[in-house]
Amino acid sequence: ITPSMASSLCHHRYFNPISLTPFTSTKLHCSSSSTPRRSSLLVNRRYFSVSATMASSTKKVLIPVAHGTEPFEAVVMIDVLRRGGADVTVASVENQVGVDACHGIKMVADTLLSDITDSVFDLIMLPGGLPGGETLKNCKPLENMVKKQDKDGRLNAAICCAPALALGTWGLLEGKKATGYPVFMEKLAATCATAVESRVEIDGKIVTSRGPGTTMEFSVTLVEKLFGKEKAVEVSAPLLIRPNPGDEYTVTELNQINWSFDSTPQILVPIADGSEEMEAVGIIDVLRRAKANVVVAALGNSLEVVASRKVKLVADVLLDEAEKNSYDLIVLPGGLGGAEAFASSEKLVNMLKKQAESNKPYGAICASPALVFEPHGLLKGKKATAFPAMCNKLSDQSHIEHRVLVDGNLITSRGPGTSLEFALAIVEKFYGREKGLQLAKATLV
Repeated sequence: ITPSMASSLCHHRYFNPISLTPFTSTKLHCSSSSTPRRSSLLVNRRYFSVSATMASSTKKVLIPVAHGTEPFEAVVMIDVLRRGGADVTVASVENQVGVDACHGIKMVADTLLSDITDSVFDLIMLPGGLPGGETLKNCKPLENMVKKQDKDGRLNAAICCAPALALGTWGLLEGKKATGYPVFMEKLAATCATAVESRVEIDGKIVTSRGPGTTMEFSVTLVEKLFGKEKAVEVSAPLLIRPNPGDEYTVTELNQINWSFDSTPQILVPIADGSEEMEAVGIIDVLRRAKANVVVAALGNSLEVVASRKVKLVADVLLDEAEKNSYDLIVLPGGLGGAEAFASSEKLVNMLKKQAESNKPYGAICASPALVFEPHGLLKGKKATAFPAMCNKLSDQSHIEHRVLVDGNLITSRGPGTSLEFALAIVEKFYGREKGLQLAKATLV
């Protein structure tokens, strides 16, 4: 779904959003040719612990992906359901596990769908994105699995274009209430569904949602369906989901300066094993929608990175190669393991120091302001925010409550649930408020 479709967006009402919490890559297989209440935000003290999410009885979840899948939707679904304790299988419907998702984001699936067609899942979740949604629709093995899932009374869920293109086309929405990406609402109604403008809609064993900006609410809702409300609240607390979803995003700015660039902003996004995949993908996704030139650089000797929730992302280059160029912005995702790797990289720290000394923009989210910027003197004389559990490591905590904070050439933010706002604030600094609002509308932030 491209930003140019934003003009067709409808006003939306909210489905009882659960207040979620943030935690800290993915090539994806079934080709189209194959035979075919908002609660108060909580602070979970186990923020960065994978084992803490495994206490509930295991439920099996299938998330199919394809070339052209919307990566932020897929990654948030994977991440949040794994936080909830689900055994999530990411299955490529292509002929290989590596997939080229939208916006040039490369991911690696766990398996091929063709290898698991006889498996039984408690939930099948379909991400959106084009042409990925069309590929899922045309994948006959997936269609058969979803129809059997429905017949057996187990959960199916879809977001963005997938409710209309897949579930609707397969005849599963007849007489059901469902929602989807705004420009697909007429197509949704044509499938004999009752099209509603909820951010998340539940009708029996089918759950649907609208787009990238509703994916966390959607995913937490499905954690609740599988594991109960208590687990959903536990998972949602560290996510830092927006308390006012759908409202115009806001940015707190101090010591305003212009962020300049020549023809196109050149932006470096480093990633490492343990980086928070939702944050990394959200930043890359939004900035590439804005037509910035985003270079994703992996620390270490491999382009493939295993992120915090075991999503496999593939970088464009190694940091050794990226170091040869200059950038209008260097921005770090969070995730405990990733932030620790950044802080230990002399090469990256030197690049950041040179960026700051040149008064060029640099930024970080989640654990990275506290674990990377603070110990290396990159917050000296600056106001910053960070992941709530990390804010005690900041020497100046006077502005930590802000979801996104700009101080001159520095931008910081809090966690997974603020990552889209963080990226939109970067867009605004380079392109202006109107462009930021356009992308916010297109992504349903």
